[in-house]
Amino acid sequence: MNRIFTSLLAILLAISGLKAQQQHAPKLVVCINIDQLRGDYLEYFKHTFGEHGFKRLLNDAVVYRHVQYEFGNIDRANASATVFTGSNPCYHSITGVTRYDFDKELERSCLYDAHYLGNYTHQNFSPKNLLSSTIGDELKLASKGASLVYGIAPEAENAIISAGHAADGAFWLDDYNGKWATTTFYKNIPKYVDKLNSGQESLSQRLPSIIWEPLLATDKYSSLPYITDKKPYKYTFNEKEVGCYQRFKTSAYINPEITRLAVQFINSGELGSHPTPDLLSLTYYGGNFADVQSQTYTCEVQDIYYLLDKSLEELFTAIDKKVGLQKTLIIVTGTGYYTDISIEPEDETTVGGTFYPKRCIAMLNMFLRAAYGQKDWVTGYHNQQIFLNRKIVEDEKLDLDAFQKKAAEFIAEFSGVQQVTTDLTLRAGEWNEGSATLRYGTYHIGRGDLIIELMPGWGVEDEQTGKKAKIKRNNAVITPLYLYGNGLKTNHIDRTVYATEIAPTITNALRIKAPNACSDLPLVEVK
Repeated sequence: MNRIFTSLLAILLAISGLKAQQQHAPKLVVCINIDQLRGDYLEYFKHTFGEHGFKRLLNDAVVYRHVQYEFGNIDRANASATVFTGSNPCYHSITGVTRYDFDKELERSCLYDAHYLGNYTHQNFSPKNLLSSTIGDELKLASKGASLVYGIAPEAENAIISAGHAADGAFWLDDYNGKWATTTFYKNIPKYVDKLNSGQESLSQRLPSIIWEPLLATDKYSSLPYITDKKPYKYTFNEKEVGCYQRFKTSAYINPEITRLAVQFINSGELGSHPTPDLLSLTYYGGNFADVQSQTYTCEVQDIYYLLDKSLEELFTAIDKKVGLQKTLIIVTGTGYYTDISIEPEDETTVGGTFYPKRCIAMLNMFLRAAYGQKDWVTGYHNQQIFLNRKIVEDEKLDLDAFQKKAAEFIAEFSGVQQVTTDLTLRAGEWNEGSATLRYGTYHIGRGDLIIELMPGWGVEDEQTGKKAKIKRNNAVITPLYLYGNGLKTNHIDRTVYATEIAPTITNALRIKAPNACSDLPLVEVK
């Protein structure tokens, strides 16, 4: 009799334990990645925020003050891939927004795929170049396809990467028509997306009525004392102007558009109402406005954060009403970089300079011709990497390792070059702490022969277009991480965490495997 009672008690305890575990797993996970988010700006602009957006996170979430990316040349694509795969570019292969095809002399998106057509866009994309599984992929695998997974972003790369290979859909705002676009890689377009793309609800119809003037009283723009011009501004968006929608996507009004579609997925898509958890990945914008990107400190960027706070409040309210915040796990972080193309005054002495790739490769080719003969030894330059003509090196029966090192020694003498590492050095595992960021941030297939790191204060200029890239800085962009809801208790942690630790923390909360290239453990404070 006692044995029967003990057995029944054990069964009841097991059932109750399983029930508690099932209740602890979220019904909905919302991953929010804010492009160019700055934690210092959240503190500076806090006095303009409401109580239920950023302040809800600042006061009630599990807060990590800073997330660190382990590689340089961070952009929205490689940062997003790192967050959602839990691995660095050396594994997931997304080393930047674009890749260069030297055979066709054409720069393309890192996700370009001619096999898939665009819906509401002429662009061709798929996640095939993302060589690791994502959080969404693992959720789909664990649920046998039952969980819904979607990604929404201003740009295609963020939408697709955050959604993954097995997702139900990925949507972004097309650069040319302002419609919510996707690709035939994803099979279905929900009817509410079609509705937002047509008639009076479409952005193109509402665009003439969007007028951006200062959103705050003049005295509220006091957080950045270096703003000297606080004159009223008035921006409009004309669909007939070239680059209208690209410009719009850097304005304060892009984030309300992201939330507008996200709320449709929560309400009409019934996210969070299924037996297995659902995943919604959102990318917001936290950088400067395109019209004033030559200035570091602007009133416009404060407006962007002001409307971003409002957008988060609207999103959180919709989630609470439809699913419940206690049944939802919300993760908010940033991309770990900030675009700064500010123009230095000519009459002021500054440290740094400009690196000219076209001149660099021309001089390198001359040097190699003098050493090895009159051949075109250099193929080209892209993303701080120099590509050598390996076919000629092979035809001439030269030792590639020695050839790369000789070229690297020459480039190392250029002004502004901090260090040069060769592809074969990284492949052989001969990299050290100084070159670790170059190894983590590049992928061995398709990598250049010479990988260059510039000194702080130096920028790169495209001699053909005159376009200047952001100035190299070693300053860390303070990138916070917030985890909120799903029964988590408030906790503020000062230690720095790695971006690769975010994915296993989320998958651990979902009770599923981490993405297949992820080797980090979940954050210990998130239980």
